[in-house]
Amino acid sequence: MSGGSAGIAPARAAVLSGAERAVREVGALLRGWRSDSRAIAGVWQGDQFKARADAMAHEELRARLSRVEPGAPVLSEEDPAGLGGRRPDRYWLIDPIDGTASYVHGFGGYVTQAALIEGRSPVVAAVYAPEADRCYTAVRGRGAAADGLRLRTAAPEPGAGVLTDNTPEPRGIARAAYERFGCRGYLESGSIALKLCRIADGAAHLFVKDVAVRDWDTAAPGLVLEEAGGALLRLDGSPFGYTGSFEGTGVIGASDAATCAAVAAWHREHGGARTTGRGAATEKCYFGRIGNPQPTEDPARRPARLICQENLHEEA
Repeated sequence: MSGGSAGIAPARAAVLSGAERAVREVGALLRGWRSDSRAIAGVWQGDQFKARADAMAHEELRARLSRVEPGAPVLSEEDPAGLGGRRPDRYWLIDPIDGTASYVHGFGGYVTQAALIEGRSPVVAAVYAPEADRCYTAVRGRGAAADGLRLRTAAPEPGAGVLTDNTPEPRGIARAAYERFGCRGYLESGSIALKLCRIADGAAHLFVKDVAVRDWDTAAPGLVLEEAGGALLRLDGSPFGYTGSFEGTGVIGASDAATCAAVAAWHREHGGARTTGRGAATEKCYFGRIGNPQPTEDPARRPARLICQENLHEEA
């Protein structure tokens, strides 16, 4: 996908271009709204913070995508009435602000994103990170790019993997995966979408989370990651099917399919429990050599190396 939409059928290229333009324009609006106390005001609804800007961004993104593909409805968490019943055969699935808590608290770990779904699969994706001014795009079967430059993941050297999550250091299942899979670096990042895109661009290699995950969280960045050569699964190892309920539990994103499958198998066997310490399995797997562990120092005895902070205390 180097050079933008080269090699993509003209009709699909036009949709990609329109989606990228839409998320960039809405991202610019979001940056401007951050100085408006009315836009960032909101309330917690369950495990998510809802700001007025969520609804404002929904309307802006919906209007733009409706002009890109007039016959495709736009489904969004900000329009619950549109989420009932059978899913359309072809539709936009959007998350106007993924990482609202980051947005309202002044951190950069948020994105605005859109995916065109056909059948049960995302086929076009655009994810824009306004604070970094970076747009990730993908077309199924035609690769992924960041600002027009082709993305391609690669598994790190054994023991050199970088795990990403939203806390100051890996905790819970993230810490267990960090130890089990021989990570050395840690990237603190914001929203689910941004973390998956950071794996796609090579800044990180693994993301594991055991929270509620909605289809609009993963549709666009999941396509970016997969088209870059990475893999995305639910925590139980099943793929995201984009059918039925819009909500499931857990997500695994990895720079290679073997690691993604290995994390899912580990979770099924151990329930995400720590795999180091007395009475627990101590054999470790390493990126690039899944199933062939290599000796190294115990990562549980050294702190995670924080390589970057893009966000603090995000809800996902």
